[in-house]
Amino acid sequence: MPAPRPRSISDLLPRFQNVAQSSQYLVKFALPHSFERNGLRSYLRRKGVNDRFILEDAGLLCSNAVLPGSALASVDTRGNFQGVIERFAHTRNFTQINLEFYVDNEYKSMKFLEHWIEYITGAVSDPSRNAYHFELNYPEEYKSNETKIVKFERDHNRFLEYRFIGLFPLALNSTRVSYQGSQVLKASASFSFDRYICGESSSLARDLGRAFNEIFGLSNPIKDGGSVANSTNIINQSAYGPIRGVSKSNLPYSGAGSNNSSNPNGAVATLGGTSLGSGNIIS
Repeated sequence: MPAPRPRSISDLLPRFQNVAQSSQYLVKFALPHSFERNGLRSYLRRKGVNDRFILEDAGLLCSNAVLPGSALASVDTRGNFQGVIERFAHTRNFTQINLEFYVDNEYKSMKFLEHWIEYITGAVSDPSRNAYHFELNYPEEYKSNETKIVKFERDHNRFLEYRFIGLFPLALNSTRVSYQGSQVLKASASFSFDRYICGESSSLARDLGRAFNEIFGLSNPIKDGGSVANSTNIINQSAYGPIRGVSKSNLPYSGAGSNNSSNPNGAVATLGGTSLGSGNIIS
């Protein structure tokens, strides 16, 4: 690598002017749907937290969010090579996230967190009973698989989406109130999740070929989230340049794809020209 050459400020300034800002984001909660009367949504409705607040207002009141992170757990291997210790990854661990909410004057954001946790523990209908106890619900009844955090820019055209699988509140932190200096009341909670998906994952994004941050389907729609994006006939050559080294003349066979009935035999050969035999072409 050669020594770095001097560069002017005008060359570097555009790179620092096109950086993302931390204040444009959206949090959207989506709780598991249940037709049963004792489902999570029905339970929250009885507590005064309706579906519209969960879908629209809860995310807007989230004043402080984080983009999730993950870490790889590894194991050290000794003895494969003399004097060398190798490290291999074996598990991907997903860390918890902390979200902070503005508390509205109807305290719905507090009720949303408080009673979500209360539903998880399966509290009995009368918490004042002396025989109060817990009967925890099944995970599929309280874990959210559609909660998303979307980080976008001011033009709303560039964004990065995170979708959480198995998300639920793990801890509701204590909220301090004081007579001194009235401020906006905030509540914070820690959320646990099984994993997250980076990139769009909806059925529409899959059909358009742009799911999971795929870029090959932006100009040519690709099914299944771009699973065949490496095919040479659909790569956006205007963006990545022409594909060189592949033509009919140097393909590892001759006659394939031809419907010429006067040439029924097709000779099969390697790229080096070694003959592998011949056979009939089925048109």
